Amino acid sequence: MESKLILNVSPEDIEIALLEDSALVEYAKESRAATFAVGNIYIAKVKKLLPGLNAAFVEVGYEKEGFLHYLDLGANFHTIDDFLDKLPTGRGRTPSMNKVAFTQETPKSGLITNVLKVGQEILVQVTKEPISTKGPRLTAEISIAGRSIVLIPFAKKVNVSQKIVDNKERNRLKKAVNSVKPQNYGAIVRTVAEGKDASELKSEMEVLVRRWEDALRRIQKNRKNSPALILEEVSRAQSVLRDHFNRGFESIVVNDKDVYEELKAYIGLIEPSKAGIVKYYDDEAPIFDVYNITKQLKSSFGRVVPFKKGAYLVIDHTEALHVIDVNSGIRLQKEGGDQENSAFEVNMLAVDEVAHQMRLRDMGGIVIIDLIDMHNQVHKDTVYNRMVELLENDSAKHNVLPLTKFGLMQITRQRVRPVSYVNTLEPCPVCGSVGRIHSSLLFTDMLERKVAFVFETLKLKHATLFVHPYVYAYMKQGFPSILLRLRFRYPFKLKVIPNHNFEYLQYKFIDADGNEVDVFEKHDVIIPKSEAYK
Repeated sequence: MESKLILNVSPEDIEIALLEDSALVEYAKESRAATFAVGNIYIAKVKKLLPGLNAAFVEVGYEKEGFLHYLDLGANFHTIDDFLDKLPTGRGRTPSMNKVAFTQETPKSGLITNVLKVGQEILVQVTKEPISTKGPRLTAEISIAGRSIVLIPFAKKVNVSQKIVDNKERNRLKKAVNSVKPQNYGAIVRTVAEGKDASELKSEMEVLVRRWEDALRRIQKNRKNSPALILEEVSRAQSVLRDHFNRGFESIVVNDKDVYEELKAYIGLIEPSKAGIVKYYDDEAPIFDVYNITKQLKSSFGRVVPFKKGAYLVIDHTEALHVIDVNSGIRLQKEGGDQENSAFEVNMLAVDEVAHQMRLRDMGGIVIIDLIDMHNQVHKDTVYNRMVELLENDSAKHNVLPLTKFGLMQITRQRVRPVSYVNTLEPCPVCGSVGRIHSSLLFTDMLERKVAFVFETLKLKHATLFVHPYVYAYMKQGFPSILLRLRFRYPFKLKVIPNHNFEYLQYKFIDADGNEVDVFEKHDVIIPKSEAYK
């Protein structure tokens, strides 16, 4: 599988698109001024204790206080707290980590009021970005993620990813990391470390230790001046490379010179032989248009998402819940046949698209999928097993439950960032922007699906398609043009005629007897402006 990473950099934000065999599989958009990213470390101040929740609100500089639960204090909280107390303020000499004195571990069950007090300065790290009205979720277990190693200050153990199953390799990696890590540091060896030699692991360990030592100096400088950012997570672009980069990447293309230099240097550090795959894009055409990403965004991020067989998903979400309705569309409604097998076929295609959507939009929380009703238990089990298989390689923690008696599939998926959102609706050019229409960029794709439905499902011998003259002119552009493709596929069957009385995105199919062909679907309509952003 060929993978490409495309970065569209503007003064305000960075858009990151991951393509696999030219198909968009992941998308992220991040403000260049964004703060409170997952991984950021702060010297913070306890604002309020919540005995009923066994948690605390902690001031980290965000408009809403961060949330810290007792279970997120970590076993070595008292060790870190003692170290902070002894840390001199200002620019004095920073105590060495070699001199850390480990105290008794924090009990796994206990009361937050016995550990924290209001006004206390503590060290915290963001584990979940602010979402909606909630502040960031915090932990007091500090770690610094690298490509192959996660460094854990104030710890001693080295653990190896469970995904590395070869015991000999696990022991080799554990021994190698133990030999290069300094005293009073722990580590987690990530899956990507498999096969790497000790020298590579040592180089990365040294980089991570330097980052922590820099953080210690900032802590020292900002004592009694909390809240303050101590260690900032690497840029979103670097974090994507760190977590998803693999040797199968063919290219990383970016349209900003500074970000290009940053990523080239980073790849040179983690995979020197691959530094040449980072390419700078400086053409005038928008980079996302050149790689067909804009069109895929428009087709994938709407409330209605069509997929194969004329079926489509309707996706709605609240703060904690995503609801996905599977619709068979006009194709199965009108072609008849075995309803059970048709429902099974559409549901199998639907779970493929749902798995794609969850990864693409980074859906988190609870996801409820309302599948088309099936009565055959074998079909239900097959659909469930298919979803489990599709999510096997999902990096986010998740749990898939079997179908309920009402045909609902329930999934929980780890949420650390707000769900990605792209507005795919456009102002209606006919009604003076009172309403919103679905993307005009996808209009001709929709027409092609309707043409296929008319001839392949309704089995018409001849049909005429009337469209607006502007649409007709667009369909004639390029080689092979859309009109040419349709005429090759349906020779002597289809006529396309411009109609000057039509509105911009109006169309009509007429059969050989002059009767209008019903190809209408409820999501074809113009959306009122007041409803467009719900």
